Amino acid sequence: MAASLQSANPTFSRTLASPSRSSFAPFRSPFVRFDTASASFNYKPLVSREASSAFVTRSAAEPQERKTFHGLCYVVGDNIDTDQIIPAEFLTLVPSNPEEYEKLGSYALIGLPAAYKERFVQPGETKTKYSIIIGGENFGCGSSREHAPVCLGAAGAKAVVAQSYARIFFRNSVATGEIYPLDSEVRVCDECKTGDVATVELREGDSILINHTTGKEYKLKPIGDAGPVIDAGGIFAYARKAGMIPSAAA
Repeated sequence: MAASLQSANPTFSRTLASPSRSSFAPFRSPFVRFDTASASFNYKPLVSREASSAFVTRSAAEPQERKTFHGLCYVVGDNIDTDQIIPAEFLTLVPSNPEEYEKLGSYALIGLPAAYKERFVQPGETKTKYSIIIGGENFGCGSSREHAPVCLGAAGAKAVVAQSYARIFFRNSVATGEIYPLDSEVRVCDECKTGDVATVELREGDSILINHTTGKEYKLKPIGDAGPVIDAGGIFAYARKAGMIPSAAA
C-alpha cells in the first residue's frame, strides 16, 4: 500500500498514494501499491491528527497530540527471531478469535533461551507487566509471521525500541497495527535493564525514550507515515478511514 513499507530503511520520508474516491481497486495483498498517478493523501506523521475528514477530525485550534507510553522495560539482545517471539507451534491460534488472541499473548517471547531468567509473560498469565521492549540489531529476523507483532500487542506491549529491525517484522507491525517499531539512534539495549521504568514519547521530529531508572534520555528516529497506519489499527483500518476501500459496514 505504501512506499514506506517497501523501504529497507523505514525511517526515510514516505508518501502514501491512494486510488480516487470514486472507484476502489481490489487489494492484491495487504501491502498493495496503488497507482502513483492517483491523488495523494497528505497525512502528517504519527501524531499530527489535525483536521482531515477522511481520517481523524480534529479542530485546528486544538493542540497537537503526543503519544506517550509509560511502564517497565523488557530488554533483549541482537537477532531476536520470530521463532523466539512466537514459536511455530502456536501459529495455529487465530488472532481474530478473541479467546485465541488472548492466548496468543500468553506465549509472547516464550521462545527466548534460558539465559533470559525473567519471563516476558508469567506462567498462567495472558498479559505482561512490560509495556516497552528494548532490543538490539535485527529484531524480528527469521521467518515471516504476522503472529510475531500480534502476540506482543496481545500481551500488552505498546512499543519496541531497537537498533534495527528485520524488514518483514517492521512491515507486519505496521500492517497489523499491534505495536510501534521504533529505531533508536544508539545501542539502548546495552544501557537499560529489564525492569527499568521508562517512557516513550512519540512526537513530530523529536521522539524520545526516557529511562527514569538511570535518568538517561535517548533520541528515537521518526517513524514517518507508518505511524498513522498503526494509529488506525492496521493497514485495512487505515484504508477504510482514508476512503481507500469501503468500510466494513458498507
